[in-house]
Amino acid sequence: MNATSSMHRAPRIRKAVFPVAGLGTRFLPATKTVPKEMLPIVDRPLIQYAVDEAIAAGCDTLVFVTNRYKHAVADYFDKAYELEQRLEAGGKLDLLQRVREVLPDGVRAVFVTQPEARGLGHAVLCAQPVIGDEPFAVLLPDDLIWNRGGPGALAQMADLAQARRSSVIAVQPVPREQTGSYGIVATDTFDGRHGRIRGIVEKPDPAIAPSTLAVVGRYILDARIFELLERTAPGKGGEIQLTDAIAALLGEQPVEAYRFQGTRFDCGTHIGLVEATIRFALDHEAISEQARDAMARALAELGVADST
Repeated sequence: MNATSSMHRAPRIRKAVFPVAGLGTRFLPATKTVPKEMLPIVDRPLIQYAVDEAIAAGCDTLVFVTNRYKHAVADYFDKAYELEQRLEAGGKLDLLQRVREVLPDGVRAVFVTQPEARGLGHAVLCAQPVIGDEPFAVLLPDDLIWNRGGPGALAQMADLAQARRSSVIAVQPVPREQTGSYGIVATDTFDGRHGRIRGIVEKPDPAIAPSTLAVVGRYILDARIFELLERTAPGKGGEIQLTDAIAALLGEQPVEAYRFQGTRFDCGTHIGLVEATIRFALDHEAISEQARDAMARALAELGVADST
């Protein structure tokens, strides 16, 4: 593979990588048997929202990087023949349609094993045999991004990647005191929506952070990143950081920071998962009124005034 950008040959992404090998220890004991990506937001697992976002952006090959012990994600996207037969025989066609829409026709799921936990960069590198030499997306399912009534974050980024023929990284502003929890980018210019990245640093101290634009879990990357990941030295804990390879990519190609339209829920935290569940329940066509009433009752029981 040479350093010439594959973006010039195939600027629209078709493949998406989902790193789902983590153990989800923050949500133990629930994640002892249920992967955190399968935790529900109302009636759909967290992973489904990221998958739908990728498909809406034009991806037809979904690469799940998992570990050898996690089978639930693969089972979820596999055909459930007995279940479908029972639903069809029982005339429950609406439920049957929901089950079949988990993975639409024309979209394939590929599962790749990450043999050991060596960081996000290593997880992405494990997908190389499936991705090949073309631009691709990376979605971290922990970050649920919702743009009600508008295009998903990845579709927005794909438009920019195609127009600029560049890699694109999703960012959002965070309070300066939180920069130590994120990768932070510095840009030459930033027009409120996007700007070219000139530097990226992992979890900087707030006093030295180059900006407050934090990287969140959406990337569109040139395939050149694989060769750079292979050259990336392991850091703390023996992990290969995707941020380090992106920093190297900056020296060869343009990379854009993009502030997406929509709301991000950090479902890698308890409160983020709760916030997403509340918001999606309030928007759910079948239960929105009941959800609102239940929340009002709970607030009243706690002595909190209903501001709705």
